[in-house]
Amino acid sequence: MGGKSEKKEKKQGLLRRMLDEFNSYVDGRPKRIVVFYIILRVLVLLTLFHQAVIGNYYNAMLCVLTLVLFMIPAFADRKLKVNMPSLLEAVILMFAFSAEILGEIQNFYGTFHSWDTMLHTINGFMMAAIGFAMIDVLNNNPKFHFTASPIFVAFVAFCFSMTIGVLWEFFEFSMEYFFHIDMQRDFIYNTIATTHTVINPSGANSAVVVDNVKSVISGTVNGVPQTFQYDGYLDIGIKDTMKDLMVNCLGAVVFSLLGVFYIKGRGHFAEKFMPTLKTQEEIEADASRSREQRKKKTVNSKKRSK
Repeated sequence: MGGKSEKKEKKQGLLRRMLDEFNSYVDGRPKRIVVFYIILRVLVLLTLFHQAVIGNYYNAMLCVLTLVLFMIPAFADRKLKVNMPSLLEAVILMFAFSAEILGEIQNFYGTFHSWDTMLHTINGFMMAAIGFAMIDVLNNNPKFHFTASPIFVAFVAFCFSMTIGVLWEFFEFSMEYFFHIDMQRDFIYNTIATTHTVINPSGANSAVVVDNVKSVISGTVNGVPQTFQYDGYLDIGIKDTMKDLMVNCLGAVVFSLLGVFYIKGRGHFAEKFMPTLKTQEEIEADASRSREQRKKKTVNSKKRSK
């Protein structure tokens, strides 16, 4: 009996903590963001339940990862003391949902070949916004005593976004190399342009173009010998990596230009994607709300104990 009651108390404690986390998240946020957050979280929890029932624990872990990523805006708000614009917060939530739930579990990456391209473009845009915001905060902080031109701020934001993009491609390659996970998305192409001496025995430094390529691959799949014949050649991620970096660059350039207009006072669209540091008054207001929530929790716990 004691063991059952302890388990019941632990479950109730977990539910209370989840409820407290949710209450802390929704406090002060626009209603439309809260509704959007609830809908996405319910969808992820339903997907998690379904994947666990059918025994696909890898996809279940992806659902758990998505729920963790959903906590990024709340973490930035509570721990980093950062104001997250509603539009940026919605994009972050939808980005995580689109990458893990739709892209991986629902196989949107395979069904829609431009899905990965779209996400990398958005990632370049968002990372440039975050990089721009960091430099803009320093640029407007009197403690640092420096003033950067709009072009310099835009350039740093662009470099920050591209650095994140390159690090992500390093991660994709590492996952493929060490764990044989096809994160770089192999594709089949029909044309080769090469200076390799096997195809161009003259050794001249001029590319030979080979069209209508046909290939045969022999190997073992799960210990069974297999032979694959197909039109084209199998590219093992090089073009996918370069395409990802190019569209990341495109997203970074777009936001960097918007950021220049924002600094020059000619547009406020970029502001909707730029997180800002909280003022001292906002931090004190958050602390006051936290104290009120703790008091309510104490009162409720005493009522339950009675």
